[in-house]
Amino acid sequence: MNTVSTEAAATAGALKRLSDEGVSIWLDDLSRKRIESGNLAELIADKNVVGVTTNPSIFQAAIGSGEGYEEQLADLAVRGVTVDEAVRMMTTADVRAAADILRPVYDATEGRDGRVSIEVDPRLAHDTAATIAEAGQLAWLVDRPNVMIKIPATKAGLPAITEVIGQGISVNVTLIFSLERYREVMDAYLAGLEKAAAKGLDLSAIHSVASFFVSRVDSEIDKRLTAIGTDTALALKGRAALANARLAYEAYEHVFSGDRWTALGGARANKQRPLWASTGVKDPAYKSTLYVDELVAPGTVNTMPEATLNATADHGEITGDTVSGGYAQARADLAAVEALGISYDEVVTRLEDEGVAKFEVAWQDLLDAVQKSLGSKGADAE
Repeated sequence: MNTVSTEAAATAGALKRLSDEGVSIWLDDLSRKRIESGNLAELIADKNVVGVTTNPSIFQAAIGSGEGYEEQLADLAVRGVTVDEAVRMMTTADVRAAADILRPVYDATEGRDGRVSIEVDPRLAHDTAATIAEAGQLAWLVDRPNVMIKIPATKAGLPAITEVIGQGISVNVTLIFSLERYREVMDAYLAGLEKAAAKGLDLSAIHSVASFFVSRVDSEIDKRLTAIGTDTALALKGRAALANARLAYEAYEHVFSGDRWTALGGARANKQRPLWASTGVKDPAYKSTLYVDELVAPGTVNTMPEATLNATADHGEITGDTVSGGYAQARADLAAVEALGISYDEVVTRLEDEGVAKFEVAWQDLLDAVQKSLGSKGADAE
């Protein structure tokens, strides 16, 4: 065995244990450089990565740097395309290439994994009809069976989820923070499956994940606990996000064991798996693998930035299911936060609004950077 393979085997222990516990490891990052350097293929081969997620911030960082995109930008500038078209051409090209790299995983898991997600334009988050149209366009542009279209779990996003699933397009529902909204997301998914079934579509070919955000909940609630400053308040820091996610898994278990699901499951439909998103810790005082070690449950996905993936490989502590059975304590933790005057509903509403706004800003920054590049490339070509 060569040195690289020996090192890979040594570091893959925790990641393999995580996979063995039924958690699919997806990478929360993508760039042209990562694709063309062979890095993505290496992570799949050596670190149990079986999927990729992207978002406007990820593409803003990748394309905004310009690295690896110079030739395509020059071609797009010569063609005189709009900045929106240029961004779509570049992002869908990256997603298509990543989907091809992950295709063997997709085939081996019968579509469960090997997925690459691409998000609808975040400026459409409150426009149902435009989101539906954009989702169809993205699926057509990428043109790979293992693509997932990301739709935010806004009020306007919910009917779009139902319609897009009903068209047979696999969906990654993103920006879920609250338990109430998560239940609405699962309901939207089941309604979509019922629409697809009424059209005679093959339900087994439709997959979905529900991206439940984790670290941002602690960031917002911890800030408020710190402001209160009592021993009781400080003792609750770092507990709300895990409690919220664990109760989300309880809701998932309930919905996907009910009568409505039983009928769809009998028609070979797939459960909409919970996906733990925003799993990189924001507070350096917390263990870097907190939101991996403490959210192990079968039938879930954990999408990690590379730093968290490497940290898990290095010192992750995977000790079996750390979610099921913790529901009473989770409810107690959230109740204790509420008892201190911190409104759960206000926090999760703020986080959803901020999440959409942050992606809109990142998208606009990306458009501005590409517009500048197109202008300079066009001038160079003259």
